[in-house]
Amino acid sequence: MEYLKEKDKDNIILKDSIRIIEEGNKNNITLRLLGAIAVRIHTYEYEDLYIKLNRLGKEGETLTDIDIIAYSKEASKVRKIMENVLGFQIPGYFLLMHGKDRLLYYHPKGLYHVDIFFDKLQFSHDIFFGSDPNKGRLKLDYPTIPLAELLLEKLQIHEINEKDIKDVIVLLRAHEIGCIDEKELINAKYLAKVLSDDWGFWYDVKINLEKIKKFAKDYHTNGLLKKEDLEDVNEKINKIIEFIDIEPKTKNWNKRAKIGTSKKWWRDVEDVVR
Repeated sequence: MEYLKEKDKDNIILKDSIRIIEEGNKNNITLRLLGAIAVRIHTYEYEDLYIKLNRLGKEGETLTDIDIIAYSKEASKVRKIMENVLGFQIPGYFLLMHGKDRLLYYHPKGLYHVDIFFDKLQFSHDIFFGSDPNKGRLKLDYPTIPLAELLLEKLQIHEINEKDIKDVIVLLRAHEIGCIDEKELINAKYLAKVLSDDWGFWYDVKINLEKIKKFAKDYHTNGLLKKEDLEDVNEKINKIIEFIDIEPKTKNWNKRAKIGTSKKWWRDVEDVVR
């Protein structure tokens, strides 16, 4: 199956990202794309909106690296593919310091780098995918992580920036909101369940959803977002908020909610020295 438009097949980062995932698939290794590349793959039909919001940059130059997640149980197999088959290089110091949780590879010609995470994403908040290749959530979609987690990846950012806000707007515009795991459907029920056990994560997501609504309104005022696009995105955000609000909260959530913002509720994210 083709995952890139014809014009994107000349973009080495997009082309290589698919190549890595498919190489894993050929060897029964679960690799899935994250971040901006994953959003792009899922939103081709709204590329005009991306362009209007000035998110893509000139010829996709905003794509500077590749982010992937895998299962830690398959880490040795991942290394064999990346190093022995595809020829990527990993600094020895990085492998020594972070190898159990994450791998960092450089293109053989130094054109870009590839971040590979295992089992979970640990940024402002944690997103878990499971550790069992047969039971985890990574196989629910291909070649990217499931849409619910892709949306959470953006919404978990404590200080969300405008490029991520634009990604969320286009991602929501391109998909319907539902309550099951189905390809090209955002499972808001699962999203709400994740947040129901983590007050800090819940708090930042609620703030970010309101912030995205504000930015969407501003984009509409400035002629970057059509009225029907604005209404569609707002409706979907409200639907997600409704799922979040009605989901029963756990004891962990309620215990942390009593402390509120008097205690830091997010993790500071520092870029690893490359």
